[in-house]
Amino acid sequence: MKISGNTVFIPGGTSGIGLGLALRLQAAGNTVVVAGRRAALLDEIVRDHPGIESIVLDTTDPEAVVAVSREVQRRWPETNVVVAMAGIMLPEDVTTAAFVETAEATVTTNLLGPIRLLAAWTEHLQARPAAAFVTVSSGLASVPLPLTPTYNATKAAIHSLSEGIRVQFADTSVQIVELVPPAVQTTLLGQQDDPSAMPLDEYLDETMLLLESQPDAHEILVERVGFLRHAEAEGRYADVLALLSGRH
Repeated sequence: MKISGNTVFIPGGTSGIGLGLALRLQAAGNTVVVAGRRAALLDEIVRDHPGIESIVLDTTDPEAVVAVSREVQRRWPETNVVVAMAGIMLPEDVTTAAFVETAEATVTTNLLGPIRLLAAWTEHLQARPAAAFVTVSSGLASVPLPLTPTYNATKAAIHSLSEGIRVQFADTSVQIVELVPPAVQTTLLGQQDDPSAMPLDEYLDETMLLLESQPDAHEILVERVGFLRHAEAEGRYADVLALLSGRH
């Protein structure tokens, strides 16, 4: 993925990693359109960050995904990068049946959302040069956090999805890039003050450096995610799982 000269659409770009990445990409010389559910928040972002564009989108609404994607393609036809950033991470207690509501919401947002975005953008991106569809998985795709079983499962599915669609897009202009964050200090699961989580600016710094230095990379793996991503291959899976189980 080239680091500048793109027009980038980021559903889920209103906070945390999504907003941080949007601002870094804008600073690198890209036109950036962020999307989210709350119009007031989008207005605030546009006001505070001149040059950022915005549009309202709830990625859990399949009709909205299609309609808003078409609107973005009409207003910003040069869009060549889509970052499927929108996601939720909620604790679940699977010993009671009530967890299923959270599980269904997690699957709808974290897995169906990116799949629906891909469907809405696949033909447009293939018509653009140097295009990219960026997925967002997690280090927890490799070793699960017991507190969030469905979140882990959706991120493992995103990793598998990324691997599969990359093969199908191999002979097109579309690159599939998978971001694999570790725990980062954002409001996701209330980690903004967690000293064991990676500071957001450090994550963004390293991610942008990797994107720039490895334009053909399939995955963007910051150093801090290695203990999760490589745990099984290095024979540390049980130890890392036990460590994560301590957060249950």
